Amino acid sequence: MDYVSALVPPVVMAIFFIGLVRVIVKTQGGAAKSKEDAAVDAAFARAESGPRTERTTARD
Repeated sequence: MDYVSALVPPVVMAIFFIGLVRVIVKTQGGAAKSKEDAAVDAAFARAESGPRTERTTARD
């Protein structure tokens, strides 16, 4: 019966992991998808349009 006690924790973790993945996949998209996409696009635009300064390093 030691094999049962050795196999139960990984099986339980696998079941919970599969459930977590299913919840994540099901909650993607929906009504807020366009709002989230717009927020990400705006963040990328801000990051790309920021001031670009070149750093110069002194080399010996």
